[in-house]
Amino acid sequence: MKSLKKSFVVLASTGILFLGACSNSNQAGNTENNPSSSTNNPSSISSTNTSASPAIKTEGQHGESHGGQVVETGAYHLEFVPEKEANATHMDLYLQKGDNHQAVPNAKVTADVQLPDGKQKTIPLTYDASDKHYTATLSEKAIGQYQVKVTADIGGEKVNGRFSFNR
Repeated sequence: MKSLKKSFVVLASTGILFLGACSNSNQAGNTENNPSSSTNNPSSISSTNTSASPAIKTEGQHGESHGGQVVETGAYHLEFVPEKEANATHMDLYLQKGDNHQAVPNAKVTADVQLPDGKQKTIPLTYDASDKHYTATLSEKAIGQYQVKVTADIGGEKVNGRFSFNR
């Protein structure tokens, strides 16, 4: 009788292990467009404490891409393009609205950057009317992953996008 109980316990344990192994699936997809970045995190949009679920887009789905990480949230399209320079990182943000991706020139945009050593730095982005995008320069040269949270205030409506890049 004892051997029957032991056999049952071993069989049940093996069955549970197989079921656990079969049902374990990695549902996170890699949607990065920029080979120098390691992740592309979703963003959220909120207007008076409401939120919409974002859709992470990959290059080529629609509209003109600038080769960066793209996040679409609500009616807004955000594309973050970090470009490494010798002594700094040039950051471009294309903030557009609607299906036809009209540039949004009147937003107050800041980037909260977490440096590889964990320190935080807030950088204001200014609008470049000739190229129809927001731009800033990050003077840090540390090697590692930089986490970037972009916040745009568009007439009282807050739009947030999370991005990352490696230097």
